[in-house]
Formats: sequence, C-alpha cells, structure tokens
Amino acid sequence: MPITTARVIDSPLGPLQLVATGSHLSAIHFPGRHGAYTPDDGACAVLELASLQLTEYFAGQRRAFDLPLAAGGTAFQQAVWQALREIPWGELRSYRDIACALRNPHAVRAVGAANGRNPLPIVVPCHRVIGADGSLTGFAGGLEAKRLLLELEGSLPTRSR
Repeated sequence: MPITTARVIDSPLGPLQLVATGSHLSAIHFPGRHGAYTPDDGACAVLELASLQLTEYFAGQRRAFDLPLAAGGTAFQQAVWQALREIPWGELRSYRDIACALRNPHAVRAVGAANGRNPLPIVVPCHRVIGADGSLTGFAGGLEAKRLLLELEGSLPTRSR
C-alpha cells in the first residue's frame, strides 16, 4: 500500500496542505481543513513539484499544471474533474456548460456535487465554474478564496466585482 505524506505550503489563500499518495498528488486542503498525514521529509518528488508549480501559479508565472494526480472518485466524478481540467486559464464555465460537455445536460446538480467533491482544487480548477447567471457559487476554500483565484487569472465575472 502506498505511503501517504503531506506538506504545508504558504499561499495567498493561507497555508495549503498538499497530500501525496505514493508518487501522485492526491489532495489539496485549504486552511482549517488539514488532515493528519505523515509529514513529508523533503524526499517526496511530487510534493516538491506541486509546491513549485503552485508557487509559480500564485506568482502569475504558471497557467497550467503538469503533475501526476490520483484523485479517488466515481466514474462520473472523474469525468467531471477531467472536464474541469480542460477549462483554460482565465476562462469560466457554468455547471450547465460542464453537464453539456459531458453530453448529459440534465446533470447540472450532479456536476455541482462532483465539483464540490474535487479533492485537488486549484490544480483541477473547480474555481472556474460559476453559476449560470455569472454569480460566484460554493467553493471548498470559501467564496473569498474563489474570488482571489479568479482575480489572479483575470476572469472575475463583472457581476461579482
């Protein structure tokens, strides 16, 4: 069974806990939601790479992530998370847009539920999904964190400014 390790990094959102299972990034936890994992001794290559790429992202120097990911979920959740990864930096989609991309336009609520269970926020950009009316909607890190991420990407909807 792979070892699960974690590292906490500073970010504009507060301390983020990065979790690796074996050689894959498996979770990112927002402040106040850190789990209890074996601390990283500095030898976990994926945590080092994730730390570097997130630091670059927050500095405005990275627009896409290239990390080995291992997020457990249902087949539907995996499909939603893959659709999220296809939203380009600086662009937004509605829950309906994602449902339609999955060829299931009636699955808007299910898409919202899968979006909310995304274990790899930021890297799998669930913050780029907004309400059909352009409003900011739920986000595991809170709406202020979502607003900050969208401002960083220059894509904050005018309705939310």
